[in-house]
Amino acid sequence: MVIDAALAPRRLLGRDTTTPRPTRDWAMVAIIVVLTASITALVLRFPHSVSYAAFVFVAVAAAAVLHGTQLLASYVALGVAGVSSSLLPQTPKHTMGSFLVVLAGTMGVLLVADRRRTEVGIPAAVGTSMLVDLRERLRAQGRLPVLPAGWNLDSCIAPAHGDSFSGDFVVADCPTAGTLEIAVVDVSGKGCTAGSRSLLLGGALSGLLGAVEPDRFLPSANQHLVRQGWSEGFATAIHAAIDLDTGRFSVGSAGHPAAVHFQAGRGRWQPVSGASGVLLGVLDRQGPADYPRAHGVMERGDALLLFTDGVIEAPGFDLLQGLDRLLGQADRAAATGFSGAAGRLCAAARSGETDDRAIVLLWRT
Repeated sequence: MVIDAALAPRRLLGRDTTTPRPTRDWAMVAIIVVLTASITALVLRFPHSVSYAAFVFVAVAAAAVLHGTQLLASYVALGVAGVSSSLLPQTPKHTMGSFLVVLAGTMGVLLVADRRRTEVGIPAAVGTSMLVDLRERLRAQGRLPVLPAGWNLDSCIAPAHGDSFSGDFVVADCPTAGTLEIAVVDVSGKGCTAGSRSLLLGGALSGLLGAVEPDRFLPSANQHLVRQGWSEGFATAIHAAIDLDTGRFSVGSAGHPAAVHFQAGRGRWQPVSGASGVLLGVLDRQGPADYPRAHGVMERGDALLLFTDGVIEAPGFDLLQGLDRLLGQADRAAATGFSGAAGRLCAAARSGETDDRAIVLLWRT
């Protein structure tokens, strides 16, 4: 399907209109010019009640709705109005010079920012809409499937510094009846850059769940990431496949912290050892033998905990200390109930809000 480039911005913003964009933009320029003239008349008629600072507001408002030639045209009108006003006898000369400098500086900064957006090809309003859409898609990717009776799944993704975008993400699905697959991934970087990578990689990995055998999941993910050719485009990941009928599971890791298995019969958490592999996106042509998988069985009352390094890592502390702290919190969750524990464990992470954090908790009742 081919989408007309002229209609793309309107569709991104959810509008259904056939008015050509250039016509609307020039109409907005006319409105800005009329508004500028009205403010000029007001400040000249009531110099002690209306401030020339209103022109700065118009400059910012114009940058929010216009770009390119139309924005420049509106700024020319603003500049002419400002200079013309400074020449009139009733204008306060002692403040006019500083006002013109501030106005010119504001328009200059906004024109530079608009030029950068134009080079990318995304107007300001559309760019904001795309960021919102990106955030919602990332959240949608992390939605958990509904499990059969006796199984429960909880997750938490906490971006660093409370941002909207995270380099950590979760994909989970039940590709066949009685089977659950989960992948927890940590993409290099933080913020919007990591968020865009998370969206691209998350969509690919979500499609891999169930499309390939569990032992082929990480090699396929690695090959996909290698093909992207991203600088700093590596990621760590852990993948778990669980048979919901028998409780048998297998776990594979790509440079990621090990999963932890709570054994209700023993009343303790035990790292799932034996799963190891290199980071995703570093080495080409990796096969199942390069990502060996560990195996186990979840009995009733057991739990499986998957997490990213932001949960146990903090400057100045050893990873083992961070893991001990996490398992101490997890012990309390096992005693009081696992429901909602993923969020509590994320909040209690030693790194606080300085790093992205993701946790998935699966338990059997």
